[in-house]
Amino acid sequence: MAARVPLSMKMSPSSWKGFRLLLTEQLPSRRLQKSWAEICRRGFSAAAGQAEQQESFCGPLDHYGGLIRAGSLREDEHQRAVLQQLDRLHRALRGYSNTHTSIFSRFFSSPKAPRGYYIYGDVGTGKTMVMDMFYSYVEMEKKKRVHFHGFMLDVHKRIHRLKQSLPKRKAGKMAKSYDPIAPVAEEISEEASLLCFDEFQVTDIADAMILKQLFENLFLNGVVVVATSNRPPEDLYKNGLQRVNFVPFIAVLQKYCQTLRLDSGIDYRKRNRPSAGKIYFLSSDPEAEATLDTMFDQLAFKQNDITRPRVLNVHNRKVRLSKACGTVADCTFEELCDRPLGASDYLEISRLFDTVFIRHIPLLTLNKKSQARRLITLVDALYEHKVRVVILADHPLEDIFVHDVDHSHDESHILMDDLGLKREEASSLSIFSGEEEKFAFQRTVSRLTEMQTEEYWLDGDRSLKQV
Repeated sequence: MAARVPLSMKMSPSSWKGFRLLLTEQLPSRRLQKSWAEICRRGFSAAAGQAEQQESFCGPLDHYGGLIRAGSLREDEHQRAVLQQLDRLHRALRGYSNTHTSIFSRFFSSPKAPRGYYIYGDVGTGKTMVMDMFYSYVEMEKKKRVHFHGFMLDVHKRIHRLKQSLPKRKAGKMAKSYDPIAPVAEEISEEASLLCFDEFQVTDIADAMILKQLFENLFLNGVVVVATSNRPPEDLYKNGLQRVNFVPFIAVLQKYCQTLRLDSGIDYRKRNRPSAGKIYFLSSDPEAEATLDTMFDQLAFKQNDITRPRVLNVHNRKVRLSKACGTVADCTFEELCDRPLGASDYLEISRLFDTVFIRHIPLLTLNKKSQARRLITLVDALYEHKVRVVILADHPLEDIFVHDVDHSHDESHILMDDLGLKREEASSLSIFSGEEEKFAFQRTVSRLTEMQTEEYWLDGDRSLKQV
């Protein structure tokens, strides 16, 4: 993602005074204390400058130009080219709706839906920024902007609810076959004329098998889709199980969404920006654990709560976190990624906490693909909800995931045998090769880099938004 819109943060003098009080407590590192104090000072200065007159814009492209003129963003011809297309769609959507305004309108042909966009490119090039800029200017009540993980979780919940509502099968009689996909698509279509998806990716076979029918029905119901992804459409679910059944979805997507590439070759998340202080620590540092303990205590001091275990209720399942205080959770990698947790669990953690400590992240080899996949999903959820992270890892960020080729103790051999697959034919499948994790981890590294900046850290403090 490119450099963000100028910091929009409100900090009252009383909040500033309270936060400074916390920072007067001695930390193991004087440099860390000074860094955190500097964050607070700059945040207060940013709040003081809020009274500046805001320029009004007529659309996403105009807004982008204004940010360039103000020096908040640097000119990027690739971003501008994509925004030119999105600006046209913004104008085309004025007055558009996929719902019938009256009973008589059902008997007449509905207005044709404009073609959407599928925007792909390398990590950190500004795809999410341009889509969000477009979304904010669409004058439409029925619009939704969602992370693709969250959207598919919602789809599966709706499918489950519809199946549960069916009358119970009578003993000795075959149950009638029921396909809930079309009704679910109709429900979603009634709620949104425009769907904007961030991080469109397909790694789950359960998602892959229903996407064609789901999106075909959404498009037929007049829903316009704009999506961002790191992969071009033809590479979605690459080397996935039963991909032959997924491939027809690609044609549907390309029919209703024009493909745009946004690839300037620059990862804006990694450009030099003021740091939030040291929040990524190595286990080899003998003072690291004590530093994290002190940082947690400092943050917990602000909470109206006691440090205690927390039990989260996720779809009638209990997820226990051993240490939390208010909106701050102190977790281990084992707690978050060694257990069979998924996107729904991480979204709930993101909803409840604004700061998450992740301790003892090990080296992630191919033998730890499941854990690596969970860490990728966890960081996606935390980033999407502006949750701050403090990390203690065995290796530097860029070296956490190692794409080795040693399968001698790979537990996936058991799965290969269960599926009746030979080693040679299974080695190319992404579920075994680790290619999907290696590709997605580039995004994780990029996001974790941005999550260490001062701007991200300040923007993620939910207590300041309540002032």
